[in-house]
This record gives sequence, C-alpha cells and structure tokens, in this order.
Amino acid sequence: MSALRSFLDRVEPLFKKGGRFERFYPLYEAVDTIAYSPGEVTRVAPHVRDGIDLKRVMIYVWLATFPAIAVGCWNVGYQANNALIALGQTQIAGWRGALLHLFGVGIDPTSIWDCFWHGFWYWLPIYAVTFVVGGFWEVLFATVRRHEINEGFFVTSILFSLTLPPTVPLWQVALGISFGTVIGKEIFGGTGKNFLNPALTGRAFLYFAYPAQQTGDTIWTAVDGFTGATTLGIAKLGGIEAVRETGLTWMHTFIGIEQGSIGEVSALAILIGGAFLMLTGVASWRIVAGMVLGAIVTALLFNLFGSDKNPMSSFPWYWHLTVGGFAFGAMFMATDPVSAAHTDTGRWIFGAFCGVMTVLVRVLNPAFPESVMLAILLGNIVAPLIDYAVIKANVARRARRLAAT
Repeated sequence: MSALRSFLDRVEPLFKKGGRFERFYPLYEAVDTIAYSPGEVTRVAPHVRDGIDLKRVMIYVWLATFPAIAVGCWNVGYQANNALIALGQTQIAGWRGALLHLFGVGIDPTSIWDCFWHGFWYWLPIYAVTFVVGGFWEVLFATVRRHEINEGFFVTSILFSLTLPPTVPLWQVALGISFGTVIGKEIFGGTGKNFLNPALTGRAFLYFAYPAQQTGDTIWTAVDGFTGATTLGIAKLGGIEAVRETGLTWMHTFIGIEQGSIGEVSALAILIGGAFLMLTGVASWRIVAGMVLGAIVTALLFNLFGSDKNPMSSFPWYWHLTVGGFAFGAMFMATDPVSAAHTDTGRWIFGAFCGVMTVLVRVLNPAFPESVMLAILLGNIVAPLIDYAVIKANVARRARRLAAT
C-alpha cells in the first residue's frame, strides 16, 4: 500500500487546480479515498471527531446485502436447476453453461455449490451493467460540477441489482439505472439532495415501462421455455389457497425458496443484514417497526372485513411480511437516511404509512401486487411534510408548556 500512496501523491499535482487533468480531480479523489482516509482536518470550530462517516455508512449497507445476495443466487440456481430437470435437460445452455462446465459445476438442485454458482452468473452481469452504467453517470455529473464522486452509488447499484428478476434483459438494466441515477438523484444535486430513493426510482421506471418482464406474471425462472409466476402473482388470482396448492409454505417464503427478484426472496437473509444495520445505527429501527406494524394492522382489518370476491383480502398478515419485496423494502429502501423522515416521531409515521400503503395497494389493486416500491416512493414524497408537521406540533406543545409556567 505504501507504493500506491507514493504513486497517488506523485500524480496529485496533475489533478489539482492548474494541473493538466484538473477537470478529472473528482475521479482522482474517488480513487484516493477508496484506499485511504482523507487527510483534511477542520481548522475552525466546531470540531467533530467520529468514527462513522459517509464512506463507512455505505460500506455497512453494502456488507449487509451479502446474506441476501448469497441466498438469492442460490435460489435462482435452485429454481433453474429444478426447471432443467423438469424439462429433461442435462446441461445449461449458452456462455453460462460453458463457464460452469469449465469449473465442474453441474445442475444438481440438491447441491448448494451447483445452485449458487448457476445463480451467481445471472446476478453478476446485472450488477456489472448497473455499476458500469450508473458509475458513468456519477463520474460525468461529478466532473461537470467539479464535485467529489460520492460513495452512495455503491449502495444504489447493489440495491438496484437485487430488486430485479434474473431474466431481465441487460439493456433494460442499463436504462433503469440511468433513469434512477439521473432523474432520481443527479438532477436534484446528487447524493444527499435527492428526495426519492434512486434505486427504487429506477426499478419503478422499469416496472411501468416494461411490465412484461417486471410484474411477476411471466418468466422468472432462468431457463428458456419455462414459466413461473411469483408468489404474489399467484396470490392476486387465487389468494392464499392458490399459493398453497403450488406446494409453497410460509417457511419457503421466509427462507427464500420461491420465484422472485434476486435479492428479495429470503426474509431470513434480509433480516440478518437488516439487524446488522439497525445495531450499528445505520438503519432506523423505528421505520422498520412502523412499517411492519402498519402492514399487520391493515392486513388484519382486511381479513376481518374483506370481501369474498377479492382473494387478496384474506391473505394472512404474516405472508404479507415475507412475500414480494416487503422485507427488502423495509430494511434497505424505506430506511434510506436521505429520502425518509428524519424526526423520531416522523419515522414511526413514515414507516406506518409505507406499511399501510403496501397492503392497501396489494389488496385493492391486485394489478400492482409488488406495491412496496410504490408505497415507499409515495412515502418519500410525503416525508418532508411528515417532518414539518411533527416539528410544528413540537413547537406548539413547547409554547403551550411555556405559557402554562
């Protein structure tokens, strides 16, 4: 690392003001701060010394996604290998098959090794396209504005890739992350100034622009000629009974053995990563708790007063928490510190709002069963209003208390 430090120090003048590559200083600064902590210190008060900075927060979130990635890749491979066997095929087609064969990976659905690597080679190209295309926009805007390249995109890129189905065309991945990065964040000034979650903004764009690949009703298994709907896609047509007829149990959805987006299938893996974020203070437990309580109460009310003509009205509350993107949305998307509410009371209200809206849309508008992203984006829009109302109420309460004394 000392050689790298020497090299960076030697070329630094070229990127400083007046240097040959002055306009590319944000790119140099990004490389330098990835490997080393910034050397700048405050010269005037106030002085703050804290081990938690933006870089560490982003690294924590990035690491917290690893359990969901591991189980998600395994599940993609497991579903694909089962489908291959059902179709009577003995090998994987295309470049993935050649690559897996080269390393001795088979199609045994009972082999964790075979399933994980089969699924991994579906997720990795999605993440690579997300990172390269989204990173291009980050560097472009930072260079033009002469701002530093923010680490926030590391989180946006990995979260966006995990919300997609394994069969999504890569050109759609590029379009989605471009929309989320440019429209959802950069046009508002970049990281910290966006009022919408950029990963969800890109996902919502794909959801409405290309519904055939995103709604959960078509091909989600990574095998040509094999169709399989998500749990919510089945439930919206026949309710919980239709889901159970497929052989799926609640434990399947909790562990992550079902059709779905790569990183959203395993509530257990998401809970492990989310617990880490809440224990480190990166994610607000109030938002998560509020969202879960809001969903439970709304689902119970529908169970109590629901209509026999609407199969989703009888969908049990504990299924709502594990199917679709609810768990992933609650732990990783709703807790975005930029686009969520910032007051403690506001976080409870914001979380409850997202939970209520998720179940409300799932039940009353089954055309959009994957309603978590819509609920959170709507919550992002009203979050400033929630904080404003909470602050105004606190001010009014304090004024009354002072008047009483």
